Amino acid sequence: MEMSALFILISILMLGGLIMSRLAKMLKLPAVTAYLVTGLILGPFCLGSFGVAGLGFSSLEQVESFGIISQAAMGFIAFTIGNEFRLAQLKTMGKQAIIVGIFQAVVTTVVVDIALIALHFIFPNIISLPAAITLGAIASATAPAATLMVVKQYKADGPLTKLLLLVVAIDDAVGLVLFSVSYGIANAIAEGSVNIIGMVVQPAIEIVLSLALGALMGVVLNYLEVFFHSRSKRMAVSLAVVLLTVGISLMDFHIGAIHCKFSILLVCMMAGTIFCNICETSEELMGRVDNWTVPLNLLFFVLAGAELDLNILSQPLVLLIGVIYIIFRCLGKYYGAYGSCALTKCSKNITKNLGITLFPQAGVALGMSLTAANLSDGAVIRNVILFSVLVYELIGPTLTKRSLMAAGEIKPEGRTSARTKNKGKPLFHLHG
Repeated sequence: MEMSALFILISILMLGGLIMSRLAKMLKLPAVTAYLVTGLILGPFCLGSFGVAGLGFSSLEQVESFGIISQAAMGFIAFTIGNEFRLAQLKTMGKQAIIVGIFQAVVTTVVVDIALIALHFIFPNIISLPAAITLGAIASATAPAATLMVVKQYKADGPLTKLLLLVVAIDDAVGLVLFSVSYGIANAIAEGSVNIIGMVVQPAIEIVLSLALGALMGVVLNYLEVFFHSRSKRMAVSLAVVLLTVGISLMDFHIGAIHCKFSILLVCMMAGTIFCNICETSEELMGRVDNWTVPLNLLFFVLAGAELDLNILSQPLVLLIGVIYIIFRCLGKYYGAYGSCALTKCSKNITKNLGITLFPQAGVALGMSLTAANLSDGAVIRNVILFSVLVYELIGPTLTKRSLMAAGEIKPEGRTSARTKNKGKPLFHLHG
């Protein structure tokens, strides 16, 4: 793509998302939904299909070429969520968050597994047993990005919001373990051999390495920011360290037969957690970083919308499995959260509404589906997840907003404006 067309396209992505967000506000929908719809419109299945340079994406490959923006945005989103793990917060909600985070993920995997395995035995030709087991594990994953954006847009605050952000962060580590074990079982069924390294050792190493790297980068950021005193330079060093963290997180290497890699979400969450607990001025600095990343997050969700493959809507088999997957995943998330909240004696507001806020699913699930591509039904798994992401990303943010409103943690929207009139005397006076 020519440089001029690239700049034009980026500006159209941002302006399109902003204009659609005004329409979404009129319809009382979250801005995230508007950004995703903008991506769909500018994607390769709508305006992009006309092939006009700068007016949209002509192919999914072109969307993927903007991956650097998506990875950077995901890093900052995870870093911001890590900021919620303050010691004072963990003392009051840490135990609840851990129990709910683990329990709801496990329950969701079991519920989806039962439904899809039953479908396999009733109609063996529709879905294989390895694919059913793998999809059950992927169901545990939750999308932190959409959840965080809804919380920030509506300035949600309260016990449910605080617990939600903690659970979403814990969910990534739990989902990684569940997926690795389930994928190992699926491979064992398909190939007739058990790979203990793939099932247990590799996920354990990935989690340990990710937490260790994140802790190191949090300490590095705290060490570096004390050398700068101006707000702009302190913000710049924060951005540089988070980008460095994202870059290192994308590396992988081998130690013998073991493939070692990092989870970008876990690394950046841990970096944010360590930094916010050892830096006395972290809250002020995090606020400035959040303001800087607003355009980046906008582009992230527009690109996510453009990546949604509408071809899957023409595949009846995928739609059937996808509908079953979505229904039972929602049941698992809702009742898993409901039961664990009741067990840990959460308030009625949290118990009734937390499960619905965990419905969104996106990047982590897509990454897992790519790993599962080696299975014989890898294409089916990928397409089912693509369909579910299409549904969850479009309706999930709205459900999250309604649940937070039902819990009384989002105030009714009023007319607001950031514009203020200029004050003071003009620099120059014109005399006739």
